[in-house]
Amino acid sequence: MYVAVKGGERAIDNAHAWLAEERRGDSDVDELSVAQIREQLKLAVNRVMAEGSLFDPDLAALAIKQARGDLIEAIFLIRAYRTTLPRFGASNAIDTGAMRCDRRVSATFKDAPGGQLLGPTFDYTHRLLDFKLAAEGDVPPAPEKPADPARTPHIMAFLDRENLIQTEKAGAKTPPDLTREPLELPADRPLRLQSLTRGDEGFILGMAYSTQRGYARNHAFVAELRIGTVAVEMDIPELGFAIEIGEIEVTECETVNQFKGSRTEPPQFTRGYGLVFGMTERKAISMALVDRALRWKELGEDNLGAPAQDEEFVLSHADNIQATGFLEHIKLPHYVDFQSELELIRKLRRAVSETTRKAAE
Repeated sequence: MYVAVKGGERAIDNAHAWLAEERRGDSDVDELSVAQIREQLKLAVNRVMAEGSLFDPDLAALAIKQARGDLIEAIFLIRAYRTTLPRFGASNAIDTGAMRCDRRVSATFKDAPGGQLLGPTFDYTHRLLDFKLAAEGDVPPAPEKPADPARTPHIMAFLDRENLIQTEKAGAKTPPDLTREPLELPADRPLRLQSLTRGDEGFILGMAYSTQRGYARNHAFVAELRIGTVAVEMDIPELGFAIEIGEIEVTECETVNQFKGSRTEPPQFTRGYGLVFGMTERKAISMALVDRALRWKELGEDNLGAPAQDEEFVLSHADNIQATGFLEHIKLPHYVDFQSELELIRKLRRAVSETTRKAAE
């Protein structure tokens, strides 16, 4: 950035001081703590962790406070901080079948093996303002959680047994890390899924909605949506086996889609997949729908020209940090650029006026 006027540095310092004052708000009101944000604005914290690619509720809450509630700014702060962290190794793939589920529902099987667990959800609430919350009264205790089964089987496994759903092939190699390497197109499915996980929730939601409205002919059912805690394990070469290094909360969504077959594939169901940090089910479902729309080429389907089928369009515009940077840079000084364009417009207008005058003569 360049500043073409005197006093620019002092003005920026004053802007920072004013920002700090606005962030604090009325000093007669108790200051919002990081712990309060972490515990009571959990869905916002989850979004920042997911799109910031860093699972740390305390840091996400701090970023939200620093950003005055601007979640995209908070995501930017988390991503910037993430680049300073050393990497000691890579964890093993998490086993979502061993998830301790807080919520697990299926829209395809009423009597899903392992049971349905509604969990904490807005799905069945009335969208009416609850003024009791303004009174800050005590919340009645929730009933005890059911005991966790040893494993909760995936719904897709039962379709697999009958060969009714496309078989997923294991990746031949470790996919590139999008947090450390720039996105390259065309991208294979693991890289696309990384990009969708980090993508802006609103953008991915809009793309998913477009598929439901006919832009991609993508009619899906939620085979399973599960939210809970899973262990993270890492292989230790000196020990010769994996050890648990922590736990994370994730949301996993698998969709099942009709597929009439193609020149290369028989009639069967196909999958869409979403996996996101925290309780972020809207994002996980949207991700699964867009994932399925982007698979048209590998399934031998026709490209209908839908936006959600265009890999370059979706992946290049899903990242809200890149979009914000490019969008907001235009509010920075562009005095020289504008003056050159201003002079060009004046020159063109003079040429037109001269041509008009000669024609009139």
